[in-house]
Amino acid sequence: MYRICSCLLLVLLSVAGCNRSPGSPDSEHQDTGGSAKGDLGAPVGPPVQAVLSRAPDVPPPVGRDKPAHVVVTLETVELELPVGHGVNYPFWTFGGQVPGNFIRVRQGDTVEVRLRNAPDSKMPHNIDLHAATGPGGGAVASFTSPGYESRFSFKALNRGLFVYHCATAPVGMHIANGMYGLILVEPPEGLSRVDHEYYVMQSEIYTNGKYREAGLQHFDEEKAIEETPTYVVFNGRDGALTGDQALKAKVGDRIRLFVGNGGPNLVSSFHVIGEIFDRVYTEAGSRYQENVQTTLIPAGGAAMIEFRVEVPGDYTLVDHSIFRAFHKGAIGTLRVSGDESAGVFGGKPDLRPWQPVPPSGSAKP
Repeated sequence: MYRICSCLLLVLLSVAGCNRSPGSPDSEHQDTGGSAKGDLGAPVGPPVQAVLSRAPDVPPPVGRDKPAHVVVTLETVELELPVGHGVNYPFWTFGGQVPGNFIRVRQGDTVEVRLRNAPDSKMPHNIDLHAATGPGGGAVASFTSPGYESRFSFKALNRGLFVYHCATAPVGMHIANGMYGLILVEPPEGLSRVDHEYYVMQSEIYTNGKYREAGLQHFDEEKAIEETPTYVVFNGRDGALTGDQALKAKVGDRIRLFVGNGGPNLVSSFHVIGEIFDRVYTEAGSRYQENVQTTLIPAGGAAMIEFRVEVPGDYTLVDHSIFRAFHKGAIGTLRVSGDESAGVFGGKPDLRPWQPVPPSGSAKP
């Protein structure tokens, strides 16, 4: 009898395992096998052009069940852009924006990178993709002088969210001047459905002028070496995610933030005031932590953050190394609309007069 019961239990456990759905907590905690299981065969079908997006937007899910040959075309452009509050800066960029385009592919895809350097650039540039397995992440293969295009390819063996950046010497200066972005390698089964996905990337700017000192500012190498940035910002400038540029959601929505840290120096203590992260894929890998208040994101690293919003209002995104938020620009807004939920948060002001009662027997002044 004992043997029969044991066999039935094993059968039930086996069936339960087979019924795990893609993206379920159980499947997400299984061993993915890393790069050893990342080669899913030769590309199927004709090459496809990657859909790229500008921050804070994210390209739609890949939606394929077979590996493909994906072409990613990026152009490096040097141009003057606003930092905010009357300040301009001569940025070096991927695609004329900071951060660079968000790239989305599937694990097992063969990614062909075509890097074009604008003819009027003063500097050569390249790209080091942390998602690429191979020397320099493609940096040497993609070294591109002004007016040229370089091509190389890699197989996306590891799933996750990865930083890319320019790695031409002086590397720190190229990153500090704006040359970084994110590439998402979806797992073969895709990610779970959410209502909104947003692209947020923290970075530092080192200017020869003070914070919000109006006019054209230039790179200050001494500040960069001493790791004392003039600005710490989200999405390349002071106020990129505030006011009319705030992220939007409705009560009940599930949100996924793809948060990167371009650095080049500081670790981010990423936090959303008034919200608790339901899941944080720490360092943007395959495992998630639950019920997190603040997550650390290293320079050259990323995190995937998921949560549901229950209460309307403005939620402030900050680097909780808090002087960076209120004195250097690391601040943004998630604006949630919808009906109040007093059962979750009774946030109506109720200010009443109060005076402490002296302990009995105490002497009067």
